[in-house]
Amino acid sequence: MSRTFTLVDSLALNDLQTFLGRTARIEDGSVRLIAGSGVLATYIAVFYPVGLHDEMPTVLALRTFALSGSESFDVVVPIRSLLDRLAKLKADAVDETLPIEVGVPIEVNTVVWASVSPPKGGWYSLEEIESELLARTAESGIEEIKTALPPGLGEHIVHKARAEVWSRPIPGAEHIPSGAAFAAQTLGFLVGAESIRVFETGPWTRLSMNRGHILVRRKPWTLQASS
Repeated sequence: MSRTFTLVDSLALNDLQTFLGRTARIEDGSVRLIAGSGVLATYIAVFYPVGLHDEMPTVLALRTFALSGSESFDVVVPIRSLLDRLAKLKADAVDETLPIEVGVPIEVNTVVWASVSPPKGGWYSLEEIESELLARTAESGIEEIKTALPPGLGEHIVHKARAEVWSRPIPGAEHIPSGAAFAAQTLGFLVGAESIRVFETGPWTRLSMNRGHILVRRKPWTLQASS
C-alpha cells in the first residue's frame, strides 16, 4: 500500500533534508518513520551493537516534524531513497508556505536496531549537563580515533576501536556513554551554550536539546539513579 506524509511547508522539508543528510554521512542506512497525531517522529541509529559480545551502546537520534495531515504508520525506509524524494520535491516547490506531500519509499525489514523502541512514558529527570561538555567529549573522541586508526584497517578493527571510545563514560556524566556526545555534535544538535535536559527510565537515557533528542540504551547496572 502506498503511503505519504504531508509536511507543513518547505522549511520543514529543508529541516528534514538537513537532518537526514547529516545522518547519511555517519550511517548511510535506514530511518524509522512513525507518523501519528499530527507528528512525524524520525529515528536514526548512530551506534548499535552488531554481535552478542559487542560493547557498543545503542545510540538513537530523534527529530520530530509537524504534519498537516492525519497519517498514521510505523515504517523503516532507506535514508538515501527518502533524501532523493525530498530533493525532487524541493526542486519542484513553487510556494514555500504550502504543505508538501512526501511519498514513503519501499520499506526494509532487516534493520535490527529498529525493533528496539524507547518507552513513551515513565521518564524521570536527572541533573542537567552543559552542551560544552558534550562538544569537548565528541571532539576528543574523534581526534583519538583519527590518530589511532590509519587508513586501510579492516572493518572489524575499526568497529572495535570505535566501540572502545564511544562506549566510554563521559567525564563528569559517567552514566552517559561518549557516543551520545558524538551523535549530538555530528547531527548538529549542539548549538551555542545550552543546558541539556537528561531523563532516564530503566536502561534508557534521553538527552533533550532544542534541536532534537539523543536516546541511549545502556546496560542496567550503569543507571545513574536507583529505583
